[in-house]
Amino acid sequence: MLTTRTPFRVSFCGGGSDLPEFYRKYGGCVLSTSIDKYIYITMMGSFYSDRILVKYSQVENVSSPQKIGHKIFRDVFTRYGINGVDVNSLADVPAGTGLGSSSTFTVGLVNAVRTYLGMEVTKEGLAAEACETEIERLKGPIGKQDQYAAAYGGMNFIRFNKDDTVDVEPVRISAEAKRELNDRLMMFYLGGTRKADDVMSTYSGGSSDDNRISLCKLTERLKCELEKNNIDSLGRILDEGWRLKRGISSSISSDLIDVAYQKALDAGAVGGKLLGAGGNGFMLLYVGQREKAAVREALSDFREMPFRFDECGSTVVYTDENHMN
Repeated sequence: MLTTRTPFRVSFCGGGSDLPEFYRKYGGCVLSTSIDKYIYITMMGSFYSDRILVKYSQVENVSSPQKIGHKIFRDVFTRYGINGVDVNSLADVPAGTGLGSSSTFTVGLVNAVRTYLGMEVTKEGLAAEACETEIERLKGPIGKQDQYAAAYGGMNFIRFNKDDTVDVEPVRISAEAKRELNDRLMMFYLGGTRKADDVMSTYSGGSSDDNRISLCKLTERLKCELEKNNIDSLGRILDEGWRLKRGISSSISSDLIDVAYQKALDAGAVGGKLLGAGGNGFMLLYVGQREKAAVREALSDFREMPFRFDECGSTVVYTDENHMN
C-alpha cells in the first residue's frame, strides 16, 4: 500500500503561453508556486487479482483497465498493464476551480503507479509523462505548466521552448521575503467549476498571441523583481497581467468576476487575477497587512481559503510493502 501527495499550484503570470500552438511559435514562460493543498492517491493490491476498484467522485469496479470510465485512470492503467488493485483519490480542493487539478491528479497517479511497480521516479519524468498523457494521448487542448508545477513543487520560473523541451528554474528569493509574500496573498472562491480545456479552446491567434507575448515579457520582469526581493512588484504585475489575460478571450472573465475584482481593488488590494484558464473558481489577491480586513469584508459573500507555499512537489508520503501486491 502506498500514498502519493501532489500539490495544487498558483500561477502568478504567463498562463496561456504554455499551450503548444503558442510556445512552438514564440516560446513561452510562466512563474508559479505550488501550495499546501493536495491530491492524495492511495494504491494497494486488491483481494481480487482480476478486478480494479477505483474510487474518486465515483466508484468503478471493472475487470480490466480498458473498461475504466475515467479517462486518465484508463490511459495510465492500460499503458502500465495495471490490474488487481484498489485505488482511492482524495483532494483538498474541488476539481475545475483554477488550481490545476487535472494535471495534479495525473502527476500523482503516475507517481503512484511507477512506485507501486518499483520503477524509477524523477520530477522531470513525472511532469513529461503527465504532459504526454493529457496532451498527446488524450488530446486535451491544455498547456504544460500545471504538470511541471505539481511534479517539481516550490516557486519556479518555467520556460517552454519551441522544440518542446521545458526548463524549470527555482526563483531565487530570500526565505524572509517569501514568507512575507505568502502573508500578503489572499485567495477567495468565487464559485463554480469548469473544464480548463473548454476555456483554453477559445485562445487562438491574432490579439490573443500579442497578449500572450506581452504576458511572457511581464513574467520575465516579475522573476527579476522577485529575485531582488521586491515582493510589492507582484501586486502591480498581477493587475497588469490580469488585464492582459482578459484580452485573450471573452470566456476568461464575467460580470461576477469583474465586480468582485473591482470591490477588492476599492478595498485596498494592489492587484490580483483569476486563477486557471478563466471562467470561475479562485481569485488571488495581493493585499497589504493593513488592508486585509477591508478586502475580507468587501468579499464577504465569497469563501476565503488560507494557504501556504509548498516546497516538495509530488511525493510518496506512505508505503507499506506488505500490502503492495
